[in-house]
Order: sequence, then C-alpha cells, then structure tokens
Amino acid sequence: MARQQNQNFFLPRSALAQVFRQTRTRILLLYVFLMLVFMGLSVPLFRHLIERQVSLRVREDLVEARENFMDAYLAWEKSPNQTQADLKVFVDEFLANQLPEDDNFLIILIDQKLYRSNPSRLFKPLRPDSKLFQYWLRVNKYSRGEWLTQDPRIEKIIYKADPLFLEGKQQGIFIVAHTTAGEQSEALASVYIFAQVAAGVLFLSCLLAWFGTGWLLAPVRELAKTARNISESDLSQRLSVQGTGELADLSQIFNAMMNRLQSAFDSQRRFVNDAGHELRTPITIVRGHLELIDGDPKEQQETIELVLDELDRMGRLVNDMIALAKSERPDFLQCETIELSPFVQDLFAKAQTLADRNWHLSSQGSGTIVADRQRLTGALLNLLRNAAQHTQPTDVIELGYRQMPAQVRFWVQDTGDGISIDDQHRIFDRFARIEGQRVDGSGLGLAIVKAFTEAHQGTIELVSQQGSGSTFILTLPRQQGLETQGSLYGG
Repeated sequence: MARQQNQNFFLPRSALAQVFRQTRTRILLLYVFLMLVFMGLSVPLFRHLIERQVSLRVREDLVEARENFMDAYLAWEKSPNQTQADLKVFVDEFLANQLPEDDNFLIILIDQKLYRSNPSRLFKPLRPDSKLFQYWLRVNKYSRGEWLTQDPRIEKIIYKADPLFLEGKQQGIFIVAHTTAGEQSEALASVYIFAQVAAGVLFLSCLLAWFGTGWLLAPVRELAKTARNISESDLSQRLSVQGTGELADLSQIFNAMMNRLQSAFDSQRRFVNDAGHELRTPITIVRGHLELIDGDPKEQQETIELVLDELDRMGRLVNDMIALAKSERPDFLQCETIELSPFVQDLFAKAQTLADRNWHLSSQGSGTIVADRQRLTGALLNLLRNAAQHTQPTDVIELGYRQMPAQVRFWVQDTGDGISIDDQHRIFDRFARIEGQRVDGSGLGLAIVKAFTEAHQGTIELVSQQGSGSTFILTLPRQQGLETQGSLYGG
C-alpha cells in the first residue's frame, strides 16, 4: 500500500518531466526566453524613444513660444516714442491672448521684478525668491539652459530667456520655461501601456506557438510512433508525406530508408532461402552416396569422384555468394586507369580458351576507363562463359567495345538459340536458369555481372530473340569517383 502511494506521489513529477522532455516544450521555452529578452530590451528603448520624442516636442513648443513673443515685441518696438508704461501695456495684451502649452510658463521681468506670468501661479523654483529667478535677473543677452530641482512635481526646468531693450536700454526680460515632470509621467504611462500590450501579445503568441509547434512536429511524433512499431518481421510501416519543407523531406527520407531496409531484408531472406535450396541438393547427393557406399574399390572411387565434384560445385556456389555479398560494400571496388585496347585484347585471349567457338573481336576507338580491373574482367568473362555454354561449336561469339565521350560500351554477342521474353525478365535474378536447358553453374553468374556493373554506376542490357542469338550490352562511365561510389550506397 505504501509503495502504491509512493508511485502515485511521483506520478505528477514524472508527467511534468515528460512534458519538459517534449521538443515542443523546449521550443516554446526558447521562444518565451527570446520574447522576454526582446521585451526587456524593448521597454527601456521604447521609453527612451518616447522621452526623446516628447522632449523634442517640448523644445519645439518653447522655440515657437519665444518666436511668437519676439516677433510681436520687435514689431511693437518699431513704433516711435515707446515707454516702459507702453511696454507694460504690450505685455498685458500679449499674455492675455496666449494659452501656453501644458507645463509651459511665460514670465516677464520689468525693473528687476516679476511683472506678470502666464499662468499666474508659479512653482516655487520659478518664484522671485528662488536661485533660478536670481540668475534670470542677471541675464543681459539671449540665454537658454536647464535647471534641476528636487521637487518631483517639477523635476527639471528647461528655459529660454531674452533681454528686452528699449532705445538701447534694457527694460526687462522675457522667459519661457517648461517643467519636465509632466512629460515624464506621459512617457511612463505610454511605457506602462506598451508593457501591458506586450504581455498580452506574449501570452497569445505563446498559446499559438504551443499549438503551432504541435501541428508542425506532428510528423516527428508520427516518425517516432512508426519507428516503435517497426520490427524485424514487419518493415511495412511508412509515414504519410504532407506539404513541403524539412519535415516533409524527413518523411520522404525515412520512407526511402525503410524501402531500402525492406528491400535489403527481403533480398537477404530470398538469398538465404535460395542458398539453402541450392546447397541442399549437393549435400543430399553426397550423403546419399556415402550412405550407399560398400567395399567395392571401383564403386568407392566413383563415389569419391562424385563427392569431390559436388564439393567443388558447393565451393563455386559459396564463392559466388561471397562475391555478391561483397558487391554491396562501399569499399568493394579498387579502381584504376585501364587502357582499353590491351585490356580487351587480353580478355579476348582468355575467352578463346573457354570453348571451341568462332570468336570475333570488334574494337571501336582507343582510350582509358577508370574501373576495377579484376571485377570488370570477371563480369565480361562471365558473359563470355555464359555465351559459350549456350552455343554450339559452329556459332559465332563476338566480344566488342566502343568508346564514347563519357562512357564505354562493351558487348558480348552470340548466334545461339536466344532467350524467350519470359526468361529475359528474370535472367539477372539470383539462381535464375533458362527453362529446358541444363548447364553447369550456380545460377549466380548473371546476377554477379549485374551487381558488378551497378557497383561501377553502369547499366547492363539484354537484346535477344529466340532463334537469332543474344547480345549482352554493358555500359560504364569512363570516370569512377569516390563520390559516385558513395552515392550508390547511400553516402
């Protein structure tokens, strides 16, 4: 009971760990981290931009207010016989018609005293008993600046001050000032709204990202599910390919890999079954004769010869099977540059020893080919031996080659009985034999030729008609690179 309670206790932690192990969770966490970093950088940047924009607007307002007053003052000053009393009247009329922007102050000093301001109520740092006001009293030329205060309702004062001259004598000072606390509050309010909107966008984007990544990673989950269902006896599982992009490519690559694996397993299973069948026959013959052997020396000698012949047959079969198995290895070929003319001449000399036939040689061109000399010799000798086995002494067998710009074409042509259409379809299969003909061999010769040819990235064709003979055409590329061999084996 206690053990069950412990298991129930740890279940939520296991489920939570399962969630955090999911790729979509990691992607979402990375997304959230990047979004938080972005927000952490964007909020102070946004505040700086807002404050800068507000500051520019404030300074433009100050410049506009100063220009409005100075334009009006210069126009008024041009009138003759203006006095200080007239200046006061001008100031009264001008301020009465002005509506300053928020936190802006228009201040007029006459005779070293505060004459009037708009708005009329001034903050303490702007009043006559302040240090800033005492500084303004000493202004005798255009001045501008900033004054830092300890009052959170004001924070900083930005000002522009112009002396007012009448008939060459300074009569007063015009000051336009602005307190920055209001613009700071405006900027903070904008930043607060921005942060709220960003948080909402982050939440919605995370929600959409969670479902979006789940939809995008569905092929990956299907891949994992399919991989779990694959067993040695069932390789038929495949992924459905939907859409385009990397995940669709992954599904296609996985299906192609499974096709190759299934083909390899089927080929191996077929090969083992065929090999077992082919080896069972000589083993049965050997065993039967050994069981029936008696004391007659002549019969013993005949039995020994038969057993040796069957063992030779089994040895050839095993060698052929090993050659086929090796043809699927990446390092199967040992390529070198081969001079075509002497190579074919040597091959033709070997062919003439196979059987008493009317041998012909056809050479078209000269040059080189990059190939495995031993494998190519073995493949062509297999074709020549096959032709000799299916012809009569009066038949013609021709070995030829033709050089082309990028390929070399070899052929073995005979005037034998030919091959039926049905047999042509399976002639290159392992252990395939032509019906009605009994020849000595394992049935792997043409399969080996095909494997050797494909290892060279070449092709082999059969052109045959019953009663007219057969032609095997082997076409190979003249150049054989490592990358070409690698592509054959999935590299």
